[in-house]
Amino acid sequence: MHSQLAEDASDRQTRTAMLDARWRQIVAHTPHALALREGAGGRTWTFAELAAAADAGSLPTATGPVFPIGHGLEFILTVLRAWRAKRPVCPLETGQPAPAFPEPTPGIAQLKLTSGTTGAIKCVAFTATQLAADAAAIVATMGLRPGWPNLGVISLAHSYGFSNLVLPLLLHGIPLVLVPSPLPALLADTAHLLGDTPLTLAAVPAMWRAWHEAGVIPPTVRLAISAAAPLPLPLEEAVFAGCGLKLHNFLGATECGGIAYDRSEQPRTDASFAGQPLRGVDVVRCATGGLEVRGAAVGETYWPEPEERLSGGVYRADDLVDIAEDGGVWLRGRAGDVINVAGRKLSPEAIESVLRRHPAVRECLALSLPDDEHRGETVGVVVELKSSADELDLRDFLLAQLPAWQVPRAWHFVETLAPNGRGKLSRADWRRRWHERSI
Repeated sequence: MHSQLAEDASDRQTRTAMLDARWRQIVAHTPHALALREGAGGRTWTFAELAAAADAGSLPTATGPVFPIGHGLEFILTVLRAWRAKRPVCPLETGQPAPAFPEPTPGIAQLKLTSGTTGAIKCVAFTATQLAADAAAIVATMGLRPGWPNLGVISLAHSYGFSNLVLPLLLHGIPLVLVPSPLPALLADTAHLLGDTPLTLAAVPAMWRAWHEAGVIPPTVRLAISAAAPLPLPLEEAVFAGCGLKLHNFLGATECGGIAYDRSEQPRTDASFAGQPLRGVDVVRCATGGLEVRGAAVGETYWPEPEERLSGGVYRADDLVDIAEDGGVWLRGRAGDVINVAGRKLSPEAIESVLRRHPAVRECLALSLPDDEHRGETVGVVVELKSSADELDLRDFLLAQLPAWQVPRAWHFVETLAPNGRGKLSRADWRRRWHERSI
């Protein structure tokens, strides 16, 4: 028995080395091609130069997980050095402390941290095979290509950024141009520096909105991706009307990587449509209406505390869905967000998708609130306006399109409904702030 465990560990360790081996194949194939550029006027590295820089350095500790951090060259070099040393990678945001957890079992190539928006932060463990499968599905489904460099605006440490920017660079030779921040001026300066080079730009809805309103979406962007938060239809339509650019909605999860992608070249007509499953990904609607994701990219387990919802190549998400005969995924809310109004179930997204179409509304977030009178729940909404409107205007607008029982009873207007650092609006956070009267 002990001998078999040792053989299994050795085999998994060998599979972990596949990432380094794949990277070296990329370097050998295109040694002098552009690999990485830092900033609008920053330095550039070819694949050969990037490999030499990684090989010339060492890791800060001799054992245990390696923690790449930041949004620059050192993040990439740390990943490569960890792969060479066959040590697990756990990316961190700038200023984020390293989590304390037992060292994972042999063969675990990466630990991804969940965003923690619905509870305590967790680690999700991935093998090299699972990481490579996610990158391959994204590259093949989205059509990423070496001739269209990725503009790196989103966090490299977040699962979205790691899978769409870092892994395509290191495993598929897709060049990466790092933009130091999503400020409109910096995006415009970086794109101007690149001239007529066609670009791929992956971002979150809040970034797309800011760039659209500032009029700085580069005309050289050939592929535009939006993920990490719901993409409002009015924004998708406005960008398409303004510059002819289709924002491709992308659904993913830390636990399983990419799930669904809207391949169409025209704006969606329903905000609940997430897209078709990525290549090699299977989606199933379980008996409770929840989404099950199956495929080679599904993570190994939660670490260090496994959960049944992520095991055996299956991830059982909180998303409630409908799945069409052609595989299209339609989001119907999240199990934990459903509002129970006098026994009737309501998804907050149903309110938000309508309210966002009001010309005065920039952003909104519907919440479940205690209904002390009926000992149940009622609907509240936090609203950020871009022009003058009052509660009565917005109520009338909703009443014309929704049943009266779905119209929020409690309203709160804020100067900004800013997403967190990962582009998400946290219902749990805003609900807490509402109860604490801190908004």
